[in-house]
Amino acid sequence: MASDAAETAEDPPAEEHPAEEHSAEESPSANNDQTTNDQTADGAQSPTQAPARNGHSNGGLPDDDVRELLEVLQDVRRGDFTARMAAGEGRSAQVAQTLNDIIEQNESLVNEIRRARTVVGEKGELEQRASLPGLTGDWVEAMDAVNDLVMDLGDPISEMRRVIGAVGRGDLSQKMELETDGRPLRGELLRTAKTINAMVDQLSDFSAEVTRVAREVGTEGKLGGRAEIEGVSGTWEDLTDSVNSMADNLTTQVRGIAEVTTAVAEGDLSKKVTVDAKGEIAELADTINAMVDRLDTFAGEVTRVAREVGTEGKLGGQASVPGASGTWEDLTDNVNSMADNLTTQVRGIAEVTTAVAEGDLSKKVSVDAKGEVAELADTINAMVDTLDTFSGEVTRVSREVGVEGELGGQASVPGASGTWKDLTDNVNSMADNLTDQVRGIAEVTTAVAEGDLSKKVSVDAKGEVAELAATINAMVDRLDTFAGEVTRVAREVGTEGKLG
Repeated sequence: MASDAAETAEDPPAEEHPAEEHSAEESPSANNDQTTNDQTADGAQSPTQAPARNGHSNGGLPDDDVRELLEVLQDVRRGDFTARMAAGEGRSAQVAQTLNDIIEQNESLVNEIRRARTVVGEKGELEQRASLPGLTGDWVEAMDAVNDLVMDLGDPISEMRRVIGAVGRGDLSQKMELETDGRPLRGELLRTAKTINAMVDQLSDFSAEVTRVAREVGTEGKLGGRAEIEGVSGTWEDLTDSVNSMADNLTTQVRGIAEVTTAVAEGDLSKKVTVDAKGEIAELADTINAMVDRLDTFAGEVTRVAREVGTEGKLGGQASVPGASGTWEDLTDNVNSMADNLTTQVRGIAEVTTAVAEGDLSKKVSVDAKGEVAELADTINAMVDTLDTFSGEVTRVSREVGVEGELGGQASVPGASGTWKDLTDNVNSMADNLTDQVRGIAEVTTAVAEGDLSKKVSVDAKGEVAELAATINAMVDRLDTFAGEVTRVAREVGTEGKLG
């Protein structure tokens, strides 16, 4: 350090002219003359001086040198360190040299302090120190005092810079030390350090609360959270209120949107987002409301088409959703396509079943269908085929038995089951019964025709067929009785001669 260098410097020689100093010490009036000159240098009016001997004042200095010394000292007292005393001869030269050295030392000290003030105070180079080689004694103390002042002020400022820099980088864990080099801070420096530490604590609390609220609301989805910071005021209170206002608004907006979307998910399309919002949140609310309107229109149209087609049987209905696009347009198109397909399929099936009902078995279901509708179409077509076969067989048997008289015919309907099999069996049973009955009657009548009156109709019959059988049997009985009587009379008359 500068003070160390100054302390090790050699002291300048106290006297350069020992012979002259000895002469001055021997002069009884030297001290009196010096006192007179000092008083004059201090600005006091000196008494009328005694006439100098040989043109010199007391102390052996010429009057001119004394006057110059006084002027220089007065300049120095006024702070003018540029003043110098001209070098004389003898003792005057020694005084001038010593005085000029003192003034130059003062000037150098002032210049160094001024330099230190510039680099430290104006340029902010707090690590700089005042340094002046060759200082000794109180000059060293003065220089050390200046450097200690710079250090005492610079260290807290550096500490402030460290803490504030950490805050600027987002590190709120740093605090100002309340002492420097083992010496506790006092006064304004202590109050400033405590204020900065309190500011860091406030920022740390504010950051922690904002982080907590942001985490709860933004990450964990816990709405309704609020920042709580004790003792805040001013801007910190405003910031806390702003964060809480933001959290409140976000909670209200998200809950409003959630209420509507939940209602939509549950099938309630009567709710709308009515939260007070701006910017992108307002755009989101408008988008959701537009979505609800589209869904409501879509649901209404699908319900109408479903009711018309499925309940009222009005085929050909189409859903109309104005402004629909994307998925909603695709869904509307799908519903309309479904209605179109269903209309075509049902009308195709209805056309065939209507033809069947009207006795036309030539039509088939030819619609483009899949799944159960295709199975239904195949079933109806199979039914038409079965009906056609059944009809053909019944017609054939009826024609053979009823028209052509070919008894014993049987209807054959391959694959018939259920009612169709029962109907086929009934037709065949009817044909069998009719064959048996007709053949039984034919057998008896043939025997009668051949003169055999011993046979009777014994078929199992009911109704008119049974009456016919009974009539034929009665006829056979009558014919048999008649034949018997004729034979008896003929025998009695013709053979036995019994007349009458």
